[in-house]
Amino acid sequence: MKIDGRCHCGFISYEAEVDPEQVSVCHCTDCQTLSGTAFRTAVPAPEVGFKITGEPTIYVKTTADSGNPRAQAFCPRCGSPIYASAIGDGPKVYLIRVGTARQRAQLAPKRQIWCRSEQGWLGEIATVRIERVDEYDLHGTVVGF
Repeated sequence: MKIDGRCHCGFISYEAEVDPEQVSVCHCTDCQTLSGTAFRTAVPAPEVGFKITGEPTIYVKTTADSGNPRAQAFCPRCGSPIYASAIGDGPKVYLIRVGTARQRAQLAPKRQIWCRSEQGWLGEIATVRIERVDEYDLHGTVVGF
């Protein structure tokens, strides 16, 4: 499947060829910290079909939860995470952050990994009250809170 995406401000954009059957949710503590939430959703893209425009900033985590060093690419202007990849020689696979893809609604997760770090409350998320909030006041506060 051909996808394209960009960071929040548009400084970084990309195109990639991905297999939607390979979309995963990662619960590792690195993904929680780097995404600022309970998990991260990613899809692998081989280097051959990956084209990026703009120069991302690369942060190298020397020892990820897996024990391997990982390069984390993000936009230097808005901070949007774009992808992660292994360090070193050889063909690369880019783990594209699904939230940056224009086709994200079509990239539903097919598996979950690093589940020992999963937040315990995730199993109860369907029971959390849903509030439809679509309005903000002039100060950026959600109307109704």
